[in-house]
Amino acid sequence: MIPLLIYVGIFVGAYFAVKFIVRRATPQDFTSLKTVTFGDESAVRADRWASIISVVALFVLWGMFTGSALLPKFMHMPGPFMGDTQFTYTAEGPAGTDDATVTIRVHPVDQKPDAPEVEPGDGWAKNDVAVIGAWRSGLILWDKNDEANRRNDEARITAINGTPVQPGDRVRTDNGSVSITDKGTINYTPYKGMQMEPIWLPSPEAVWKRFISLFDEGYQNFTLLQHLGWSLLRVIAGFFFGALVGIPLGYAMGLSNWFRGWFDPIVEFMRPVPPLALIPLVIIWAGIGETGKIILLFLAALWIMAIAARAGVSGVKISKVHAAYSLGASKWQLMRYVIVPNSLPEIFTGARVAMGVCWGTVVAAELVAAEKGAGMMIMVASRFQLTDIVITGIILIGVIGYGIDILMRKAENWLVPWKGRG
Repeated sequence: MIPLLIYVGIFVGAYFAVKFIVRRATPQDFTSLKTVTFGDESAVRADRWASIISVVALFVLWGMFTGSALLPKFMHMPGPFMGDTQFTYTAEGPAGTDDATVTIRVHPVDQKPDAPEVEPGDGWAKNDVAVIGAWRSGLILWDKNDEANRRNDEARITAINGTPVQPGDRVRTDNGSVSITDKGTINYTPYKGMQMEPIWLPSPEAVWKRFISLFDEGYQNFTLLQHLGWSLLRVIAGFFFGALVGIPLGYAMGLSNWFRGWFDPIVEFMRPVPPLALIPLVIIWAGIGETGKIILLFLAALWIMAIAARAGVSGVKISKVHAAYSLGASKWQLMRYVIVPNSLPEIFTGARVAMGVCWGTVVAAELVAAEKGAGMMIMVASRFQLTDIVITGIILIGVIGYGIDILMRKAENWLVPWKGRG
């Protein structure tokens, strides 16, 4: 919740800063002088400042909640407590009531320091020590070194730092919290702060170091470029065959009542079925080789491309069709000069969506006995909790997918310059 509020605050602050400072210092372009912009797609363009600030904000949030060395310390969220801390417990036994102190050394999880040295004390309840990693909790057998114990002498803890407690209670201390278990032992939890543990979310510089390591040394007997190349090849092959079949199918459904009636139930039935649900069936039909992976990606793209082509044909204005017929156009001329050009914007939109779905599906496709691929790299790393490799793979897949989307936008602008102009 806190990261979301910070992100919203950055968004609002950046919006007003750009609107009232940057835009006033730059001249207006012709698009900004249009009298009607709301609802006009040609008047809506991505604000470059918004894009830059958006990406920077994500990295800043990432660094804030991981204690990144790339940010000054005053921007870090409160981290976990590390160092020595103490609390006192009051125990009741056959010899009466006695107090003892527990000294705890909280250390980074990648280190194993020695336990602190303390005097045992004069009473029957002896002082204790414990070593606990940051973000962890530790069970303390307080009676292990005492002259009376829980089992034989029915000794029990009655207070923590003077606060009366019973089994199940929790007491906050200076640098953590102490709870009494049902069996009467002490469970100490150091203050975890608001930063993420590296095993769950490593810092940006840790991910960058891992990327350099993967680029130099590879992973699982293949280089990073080979992993990414095979994933890209599978995605392109699946998308290509999906478009090759889906676009003619969508045209047929948009132009023929019979084709639409025949294929519409099939397309609408398969469209909401996630590609992941088809993995067992694909394995049975096509095995665990490359064919099965490409078939899965083909099915992920097929229905999207068919629906996009059908929507493109259905969205052609009837006035253009009548105008073409009135000028003596044949059906093939109508198809070539009216239907195809006017349906291309929808098809390109569907292609961008289908490519994104294929990239999302390739991770699952490479679960099936894959020896190389970005998805395989991510899944194998996740089994060993190598979060930096997982995040590296996710970022690379996102960057490549975004790059492909940019190329498709450029191709759309070049091939369909009339989009958004009626």
